[in-house]
Amino acid sequence: MSPATLIFAVAVAAAGGFVRGYSGFGSALIWVSGLSFVLPPALVIPATYLLDIVASGHLLPKVWKEIDWRSLRWLLLGTCAATPAGVYLLANAPATPIRVAISLVVFTSAVLMWRGFRLRATPGPAPTVATGCLCGVLNGAVGIGGPPAILFYFSSPVAAAVSRASLIGFIAVIDTVAIAAAAGQGLVTGDVFVLAGILVLPTLAGNALGHRSFIRTEPETFRRFALIFLAVLSVGLFLRAVLG
Repeated sequence: MSPATLIFAVAVAAAGGFVRGYSGFGSALIWVSGLSFVLPPALVIPATYLLDIVASGHLLPKVWKEIDWRSLRWLLLGTCAATPAGVYLLANAPATPIRVAISLVVFTSAVLMWRGFRLRATPGPAPTVATGCLCGVLNGAVGIGGPPAILFYFSSPVAAAVSRASLIGFIAVIDTVAIAAAAGQGLVTGDVFVLAGILVLPTLAGNALGHRSFIRTEPETFRRFALIFLAVLSVGLFLRAVLG
């Protein structure tokens, strides 16, 4: 990488790390969107999985006791069960309409929650598994399994810290599955490890700063940030789908 490319990549890594440390989600889209401007996507995407796993490993010990394990295990069950269906869609259906549909649903849901929509009780096993199935289908079809889980936790009545912690646990698992699948396809090369190694320190620095910022943030302020950021991500996903 040239010095300019290196500086840009480090800045993107730090920004994604900060967002991940603060909100518990969103780093992958920042890294993939930003780094793909200067590096090949086939190199960026596997490196992003590795960086996200490192970020999760940094955050998990800090939030372990706050994770809602009851909902998370049902969510992961549905995700793992439905991922093969998503892979089938990936092989047999165009990705653009799926990405557009995801972006519109996520944006609408974020706006509804901003205007006060909340579930009165945490969903039981059946709707939680159904949400996980949707995550699995989307993860297998377009590599974006997080939005249903994000909407699930931020519309439920659990505390903001619990929502964030549970998402950190969820993303850690699906990223581990994703990097294993990428390795099986021969996509995890030496260059991927080199790129991840170069960017791991700015990622962890941003991650730590984001986590400290979350600790000092009021829960409602954090929830507003998460919903705004989710809406922005949905717009980015829509533009990516439409413009290619």
